[in-house]
Amino acid sequence: MCLIVVGWRVHPDYPLVVAANRDEFYRRPTAFAGFWADAPDILGGRDLEAGGTWLGITRAGRFAAVTNVREPGAAPGRHSRGQLTRAFLTGTRSAADYVARIDMAGYAGFNLLVSDGDSLCYASNRGAAPAELVPGIYGLSNHLLDSPWPKLVSARQRATGAIAALPAHAALFSILADDEIVGDDELPATGVPLEWERLLSAIFVRSADYGTRASTVVTVSSTGDIDFEERSFGPAGVPLQSSVMSTAV
Repeated sequence: MCLIVVGWRVHPDYPLVVAANRDEFYRRPTAFAGFWADAPDILGGRDLEAGGTWLGITRAGRFAAVTNVREPGAAPGRHSRGQLTRAFLTGTRSAADYVARIDMAGYAGFNLLVSDGDSLCYASNRGAAPAELVPGIYGLSNHLLDSPWPKLVSARQRATGAIAALPAHAALFSILADDEIVGDDELPATGVPLEWERLLSAIFVRSADYGTRASTVVTVSSTGDIDFEERSFGPAGVPLQSSVMSTAV
């Protein structure tokens, strides 16, 4: 599945800090992070099956990230969830206006974070009304915002010190690399087989067919400079590529 930790206006020099893992089947075609040829203001990875992205940011600092909701057997939506991020990144509406206008019924279960630089908003079509978020550290996986899943609680707690260590990214990547499996007595019950609950309980997921394919750290400075670093992985967590990109205003 996925995990995202966001620090919103908690560091004096970096109003937006994002650390995220994208978990997916390795067979799904994906492009490594970079500026998009057909939308050169957007920086992020690309889902080559549906054309959207799980996480991206523009040169102007518009940010978007999406996770799915773990609900085995649910029907697919009419639209790919990656289109939610793409539409925000290519658009001009404020974050609050954008989340208020989403066709919630058109998608399978999702969680969405969007920022226009002035505000950070959260939206889901699984029971949580769209909301503008106050300053703080937030965590998102495959249930609602800040759900108390063990890996999410751990990541949020550790993020405080990691954000304080900026501009170095090492502590944030250390969180994202944690592959510890949670004990059975702490596992959430999400409807998948126990073997999958165990596998998905780790922050960094490893297996032969499914796992963490990208770990990404994004920071936006108080002057608008963006630092984007992504590490990509193949089956069993084997490193594939590291990408470091920056923009300056």
